[in-house]
Amino acid sequence: MEVNTLGQAFIFVFAAIVCVIVGFFLNRLLGRQRLDQAHKDAGGIRELAQREAQAIRKEAELQAKDLLLKMRQDFEKETKERREELSGMEKRVLQREENLDKRVDLLEKKEKDMSMRLEALARNEAGFKQRDEELTKVLAQEKERLYTIANLSPQDARQILLARLEEELLNEKAVRLRHINEEIKETSEKKAREIISTAIQRCASDHTAETTISVVPLPSDEMKGRIIGREGRNIRTLEQATGVDIIIDDTPEAVTISGFDMMRREIARIALEQLIADGRIHPGRIEEVVEKAKAEIEKKIKEEGERAALELGIHGMHPELIKLVGRLRYRTSFGQNGLNHSIEVAKLMGIMAHQIGVDVKTAKRAGLLHDIGKVVSSDVEEGTHAIVGARLARKYGESEDVAYAVESHHGEVEMNTVYGILVSAADAISASRPGARAESMETYVKRLENLEKISNSFKGVEKSYALQAGREIRVVVMPEKVNDDEAVVMARDIRKKIEEEMEYPGHIKVMVVREIRAVEYAK
Repeated sequence: MEVNTLGQAFIFVFAAIVCVIVGFFLNRLLGRQRLDQAHKDAGGIRELAQREAQAIRKEAELQAKDLLLKMRQDFEKETKERREELSGMEKRVLQREENLDKRVDLLEKKEKDMSMRLEALARNEAGFKQRDEELTKVLAQEKERLYTIANLSPQDARQILLARLEEELLNEKAVRLRHINEEIKETSEKKAREIISTAIQRCASDHTAETTISVVPLPSDEMKGRIIGREGRNIRTLEQATGVDIIIDDTPEAVTISGFDMMRREIARIALEQLIADGRIHPGRIEEVVEKAKAEIEKKIKEEGERAALELGIHGMHPELIKLVGRLRYRTSFGQNGLNHSIEVAKLMGIMAHQIGVDVKTAKRAGLLHDIGKVVSSDVEEGTHAIVGARLARKYGESEDVAYAVESHHGEVEMNTVYGILVSAADAISASRPGARAESMETYVKRLENLEKISNSFKGVEKSYALQAGREIRVVVMPEKVNDDEAVVMARDIRKKIEEEMEYPGHIKVMVVREIRAVEYAK
């Protein structure tokens, strides 16, 4: 048992020793490993520290650069502000210097003015002294005159006093006459304005600008083909006979008549309505109906003239003058109807004549006839419409007052009568009403009239018509005087003359028509 116990103890001790030795070697081995690990950790920490140090250094450098940049920007900003402040101060100083210079100049100017005023006062004072001396002399002379008068007889003294009073009264009379003339002028102008205002208020008229088209209604669209005719013969014959442009487009049941001449449009309208109502539409029938329409228009012209004279209470006017007045119904001036304008002028004339106390009938006749020269002035080479109108008035038995008023209403002849002044005023009142006239219309019509006038100036031309709003001039020549070759030359000559004498937009088509008709009657 003891041996076992000792063996066990020995084994325990040996095991303990072995354990101590193994633990020693294991401890050394672990220590070395820990030391190696520590060295490794120290190297990593050192590298990490170096990297952090570099990062801190770079960050510090960046912060230093930012700080330096900020300091530089602050410095530049402060410097700029200081410079601006200095510049502003310099400008203010310069402005103050300029103000001071201006004030100095102003003070110098005032000083000069004061010196001039002082000199003027000194001169005035000297003048006053001189006048005082002169007045003293005059008083002495007056005293001497009084002494002389006292030694005269009563009649001589009275005559001397009356002579002096007459001289003083002449000056006072001249002053009073001047004031009276001024008052009369103001009163007459005021009265004239009142008369014109009253005339305008009592003569209210409607104004509508005349257009360049007329619309003819059709019973159906089938009628358009019959109006055009085979190969356009019917519409071509109607356009040549009336001198207008017949427009047939997509407008349902309507035909448009275009032309600047109101009388031609009215003739075409009447003829076309009669042809549509009759139903027989061919070239021969068209010419016959157009002639009847012209006769009907002449009748209407006379009726319009008689109506205007009757409306104004004018009697005993020559029939030719009645016709001329009626023809104004188919004429416009700046888009304003000529007859309506003349009637309105006559009414204004009558009202103003009644207000100022002159003959009302004479005034109305002058107002009604003042524009009759426009009806024939295009056919007369000499004189304006006022001169031509006065010539017609004298020819058909009107009084000299009426003729002179017509002749002078545009200032071409001096206005020596009250009727001429009244016609001029009434004409201006009627023409200046809002909407009464359109200048562009008159310019357009004048251009078309000149176009026809140029064409009619050539030898052998029977008639000419401006169509397509002035873009075409259709010239009808007499076949017995102009042959085919001469028609070609005439078209070129008309084109050249239009280019030389007129101004127009775009281009103008010149068409010379030479037509030969052979007519025989079977008996």
